[in-house]
Amino acid sequence: MVDSDKIEAAVFRRLLAHLDNRKDVQNIELMNLAGFCRNCLSKWYMAAADDSGLEVDYDNAREHVYGMPYDQWKEKYQTSATDESMMAFEKAESERGD
Repeated sequence: MVDSDKIEAAVFRRLLAHLDNRKDVQNIELMNLAGFCRNCLSKWYMAAADDSGLEVDYDNAREHVYGMPYDQWKEKYQTSATDESMMAFEKAESERGD
């Protein structure tokens, strides 16, 4: 029998490692192309912990996803979004109705 939890956990760790190796990819780009970003993963991580009866706050969830405190990651790696990226984000948000 396949242990899907074990496989899914390994896939999640691999996704985090991949994102860690691609710090050049900005969250706005992820949102525009895939509809989720590192912050979304952090919120999903926090929700999964809650579903398991564990309490993980947003800062700790983001540190897990980013591999460092969010403020540190933001200072080191986040760049300003281009006008084009922001327009694409706003268009996608309005189409989703979020």
